[in-house]
Amino acid sequence: MSPILDRTAVTDAPILDVLAERWSTRIFDPVTPVDEAALASALEAARWAPSANNSQPWRFVVARRGSDAHRTIVETLIGFNQSWAADAAALVVFATTTAVDGKPLTWAAYDAGQAAAFFTVQAHAAGLHTHQMGGFDREAIGAAFGFGEGIAAVTVMAVGALGDVAAASDALRERELTPRTRRPVAESVLLDA
Repeated sequence: MSPILDRTAVTDAPILDVLAERWSTRIFDPVTPVDEAALASALEAARWAPSANNSQPWRFVVARRGSDAHRTIVETLIGFNQSWAADAAALVVFATTTAVDGKPLTWAAYDAGQAAAFFTVQAHAAGLHTHQMGGFDREAIGAAFGFGEGIAAVTVMAVGALGDVAAASDALRERELTPRTRRPVAESVLLDA
């Protein structure tokens, strides 16, 4: 096993260590099972994410490696994601209810995103690694898990132990070792009056 990489972000202002140290790996240990206590804590953190009117519109599909559900999710992944995500100990679909009593929940995807962010930070703090993916077939996920008209998939997250970077394919290793970058805050702030 290769040593754990130091992927700590170089920030322009101080942030929490758990945020600076978190990164989205694509190299998961294909054998180690998910740490169930850490997974439960990450789901609990997601449960406590803020939501508009305390609506808590998020829904989760948790699929452990080796299960039919895990295989199904892998089959819905698009392109490059299929080449690495199957190694993750768990795949978690973050979905959201889209309406209540016929009224659209226009903020629901945002709230589900907050739940995913809380999950990610807690998972990292507990020693798990994660990677969120937008490249998947949303309709296939919905059909596979019986979402129907009222629930929509937002993202799929790979979760598990970090794999051996040295043993990864050249394409994965190159992406894993590329320096982390973000645009300056000034380019994101539209107004700072």
